[in-house]
Amino acid sequence: MLSTDPVGAEQFRARRQRIATQDPDAQVRELRQLAAEVRRSVVHMIDEAQLGHIGGDLSVTDILVTLFGRVLDVDPAQPHRPDRDRFILSKGHCAASLYATLAHCGYFPPSELSTFMAPLSALNGHPNRTKVPGVETNTGPLGHGFPVAVGCALAARLADRSYRTYVVLGDGELQEGSNWEAAMTAAHYDLGSLTAIVDRNRLQQGARTEETKRLEPLAEKWTSFGWEAREVNGHDHAQLLSALRPSLTGRPVAVIANTVKGKGVSFIEDRVEWHHKVPDAGQVRTALEELSR
Repeated sequence: MLSTDPVGAEQFRARRQRIATQDPDAQVRELRQLAAEVRRSVVHMIDEAQLGHIGGDLSVTDILVTLFGRVLDVDPAQPHRPDRDRFILSKGHCAASLYATLAHCGYFPPSELSTFMAPLSALNGHPNRTKVPGVETNTGPLGHGFPVAVGCALAARLADRSYRTYVVLGDGELQEGSNWEAAMTAAHYDLGSLTAIVDRNRLQQGARTEETKRLEPLAEKWTSFGWEAREVNGHDHAQLLSALRPSLTGRPVAVIANTVKGKGVSFIEDRVEWHHKVPDAGQVRTALEELSR
């Protein structure tokens, strides 16, 4: 198990406190800066490993940064605190973005990011709860993380605890039937402490989601399953902050975050071939330049 970075954890607490006391525009600027740092780390990680899912990593970054930077009640110095909020990345193949976010928030030293996917590294291609602090459950097989999140929310109720549970799903992942069983279960038990966020970039491995299996009308589907549905721009931190507020109805919340696969890098954006493709040296330089503007 990697160890918490004490300096990084203290910086995270200071940054969280600063963000919490700022006006909305300043909060957004701070989160945008953190997202840029995470995206640059993702590019470096995938370049060094020559492996990864860069398109999905870049699309989900703003969601992860908003959660860890402002929304989640967590402390990297106490990653197993019983009353912490739970976060699960169900689309576990986008581990690079999660690792980069955790490192920039003090869960472990950022220097560890250079070991991404290396032999015997704790930073596997899919998150592992026994190796990385901040990872609540192992994910990778699509459709598995969401049911675990439902279990976390049920456990909070049974233990009379107030922590919230958040889970991020890929839109292509919604083609797995286990997700809709989980959605029905959450609605049946009125799990208002549960929020599911869909990274709606409209691309999956090999094709667009609507060509593979139609998801639309997606918001109406969630509503019909008994959820409170909210649809936002998944790269707008202000909209995300508003959408990630607790349930207004007592029902579980589904946030459909409309995103762009490969967000921030012009030659990757909305290109299906970048689901599992590695940039060459020239492309890495271009990507880092664009992400530094």
